[in-house]
Amino acid sequence: MPCVADWLNNPFSIVQGIFAQNVPTSDWEKKVTEYFKEKLKENNATNWVPSLNDVPVHYLKPNSLVKFRCMVQDMFDPEFYMGVYETVDPNTNARVLHFGKYRDVAECGPQQEIDLNSSQTVTLERQTFYCVPVPGESAWVKEISFWTELVLSESVVVLNPQFYAYISASQARVSPSTSYTPSRHKRSYEEDEDMDLHPSKQKEQHMGNSSGGDIHGCVEPKRLETEASAGHHLVSPNCSPPLDLNFPLPGEKGPACLVKVYESWDSFKVNDVLEVYGILSVDPVLSIVNNEDRDSSALDPMECMDTAEEQRVRSPPASLVPRIHVILAQKLQHINPLLPACLNEEESKTFVSNFMSELSPVRAELLGFLTHALLGDSLAAEYLILHLISTVYARRDVLPLGKFTVNLSGCPRNSIFTEHIYHIIQQLVPASYRLQMTIENMNHSRFIPHKDYAANRLVSGVLQLASNTSLVVDETQLEQGQLDTTGVHNVTALGNLITWQKVDYDFNYHQMEFPCNINVLITSEGRSLLPSDCQVHLQPQIIPPNMEEYMNSLLTAVLPSVLNKFRIYLSLLRLLDYSISDEVTKAVEDDFVEMRKNDPESITADDLHRTLLVARFLSLSAGQTTLSRERWLRAKQLEALRKARLQQQKCVNGNEL
Repeated sequence: MPCVADWLNNPFSIVQGIFAQNVPTSDWEKKVTEYFKEKLKENNATNWVPSLNDVPVHYLKPNSLVKFRCMVQDMFDPEFYMGVYETVDPNTNARVLHFGKYRDVAECGPQQEIDLNSSQTVTLERQTFYCVPVPGESAWVKEISFWTELVLSESVVVLNPQFYAYISASQARVSPSTSYTPSRHKRSYEEDEDMDLHPSKQKEQHMGNSSGGDIHGCVEPKRLETEASAGHHLVSPNCSPPLDLNFPLPGEKGPACLVKVYESWDSFKVNDVLEVYGILSVDPVLSIVNNEDRDSSALDPMECMDTAEEQRVRSPPASLVPRIHVILAQKLQHINPLLPACLNEEESKTFVSNFMSELSPVRAELLGFLTHALLGDSLAAEYLILHLISTVYARRDVLPLGKFTVNLSGCPRNSIFTEHIYHIIQQLVPASYRLQMTIENMNHSRFIPHKDYAANRLVSGVLQLASNTSLVVDETQLEQGQLDTTGVHNVTALGNLITWQKVDYDFNYHQMEFPCNINVLITSEGRSLLPSDCQVHLQPQIIPPNMEEYMNSLLTAVLPSVLNKFRIYLSLLRLLDYSISDEVTKAVEDDFVEMRKNDPESITADDLHRTLLVARFLSLSAGQTTLSRERWLRAKQLEALRKARLQQQKCVNGNEL
């Protein structure tokens, strides 16, 4: 009976056993998937699998089972591979069948040759996704995921000493990092394994590096601290110019992977967030096409039809862009590690029910916390909660239903206030990005993804984000200046994202619409230049003498357990269903007709739509999945207060807000 170490550290042995028992039928592929699916259903088994989000590639055993939480940044053309092939021994003519699935390189024994003309050869097709870590993923998501998996995996024996060496160093550093880009030579996994078998070698190395060491020795901690890339580019010894990892956001860090999918790839699309479980492949042979001195005869004649640039993109160094051969993949509803992955299961329903029972005090605490963050403005805090739980729940023709872009006007110009507001939002939501709307950024940043036909890849842009990402647009940074053509296109794309929740990717000869679900909060001094669904003018009740100290003390004062409740609250409410009964619908219609009679000039259909949105999110924020008369009246009250404040500010300033 295979133990944990078998299917985690040597999944090929499991696949080989199933293949040998079921060949020549094709049932073996389905049985492999079912085997690993059942194994991962065991108690906390998913947490036993090392994650590429948490552990550097060079600390993971090649050909072991790994997982990766990622966004599909691009999809390459399907590729053919030998699903089953036959080898022959020239001396004895002995023939052996092998499986090619989950492999990049066909393997055979030292005295064997692959028979390319064998009638047993089965050619199959697989799809390759270029996947990156979720853009803008918050640090708390990475840290909670890392430590949860560490605690739950301590009882499992994983035969990978380098993994545990890394874990020990991470515990010593307290705060784990998820960016690992080796910038200096490190021992390979095989060298480390050799040192475990020959302690004298390890002792010699420790003695050679003993100066300045502490009681535990200085070699291992130094070796474990890896330097992270500060941008998109990594320098590879076999690559010139530097390799562009094609991250959508500037300054992003983490591994990019080529994810090989064998089944149901049509169910995935660009920008989907996935969690994949598969076999890690880092074979150096995969980097052959990046070697400028390579022998062209070593390449497949069909591959030589690709341009050199396309070969670099499709076959980057495996040490920098590892391959994962997917056994199981699932599309994620969310990336909050504090919530169950799927809310439809019975255990998840119990979790939801228990949390909903204490929803009221959590909402009250969150409202108080955001009120302090917004300098004592409780009305702005109410609308910020509604904004943070908003989501596009449906599309009617081209109209996205449920989007709730808020323009928080009245923010101090060129102040650290907006920066700290973003920092607080970053602590609450799983993924976010602050876009500073300066002339420089508008004219020089790449917002819209575009197709590079020479490399046959989709070049990412800032607006290539995963669903439910919070995008904070800081307009207080905007100064007088001239927008060039790129700047105009970027502002237009930002406006289209807000209004239609779509981004038109540039394919040179045409544009292709990619629908999205991005929560946009605009901070501005006056009314924003960008469209919004709702403008809330900030009215500070307190002016702290030291803004930075005040904002920092807010987060310091919140207990981690309370902060986690806020995070669960905001993520969970986005996933709840909502409906309006016929009776309430009729009452709302009658109420709107009455409102139009009393004030026909200022009450419009847009007001009705916005008030219904406010009522929807107000109900959900209280844990109610249907609209009640009480919540409708409260929504009208909030809207009246918001409008009165705007009118008051208009009279004070003498201009339109």
